[in-house]
Amino acid sequence: MVIVLVVLALGIFILPNLWAKWVLKRHTRGRDDYPGTGAELAEHLLRRLGVDGVRVERTEVGDHYDPESRCVRLTPDHYDGRSLTAVTVAAHEVGHAIQHHEGYAPLLARSRLVQVAQKAEKLGAILMMAAPFLFVLTRLPGGLAVVIAMAVISFGTAALVHLVTLPVEFDASFNRALPLLKEYVPPYDMPGARHVLTACAFTYVAASLASVMNLGRWLVILRR
Repeated sequence: MVIVLVVLALGIFILPNLWAKWVLKRHTRGRDDYPGTGAELAEHLLRRLGVDGVRVERTEVGDHYDPESRCVRLTPDHYDGRSLTAVTVAAHEVGHAIQHHEGYAPLLARSRLVQVAQKAEKLGAILMMAAPFLFVLTRLPGGLAVVIAMAVISFGTAALVHLVTLPVEFDASFNRALPLLKEYVPPYDMPGARHVLTACAFTYVAASLASVMNLGRWLVILRR
């Protein structure tokens, strides 16, 4: 049973990310028939849709939209690339900018939760490590229960962030980016674009499952 659980966990954590990398790489071939790069498409879409005040920049830390600085950030391959992967990823990140521009509630909730979760997760780890020492010092089982409850809440906050992330990512991909891409990508490339968006979405599904499983693991440990 332990071996089965380990294999299942590895499958959940590793396979979606490997598959996503394979899909993204598969569609990175340069296309002379595309009129612009990922960055150029992002800038064009932002202007066309009237999303003012959003910049498009290069980044080395992964493609993302930063709602605080209102910036779409693309890795060099996607910023300068003229490929299906580049334009699809750019459209997805523009989808987040559109969400922010329109006040999409799940995105705003995620932005607030992320700040809370980062602090809560650190606090949870500290409390879990400190709980036995606090118990020895206080000799109060009730005090230990309070500390443990606070730690579980901290890990639960991180799991909640990942769960809220799912509708945000799916909406950016399939309700925002995909309809826009239909106007710029040849029809024969649309299955590939959907493939790229689906692969990326599954990485978030895997992260959410991993976070929930981590919370469950701590609950099992505490029950013992």
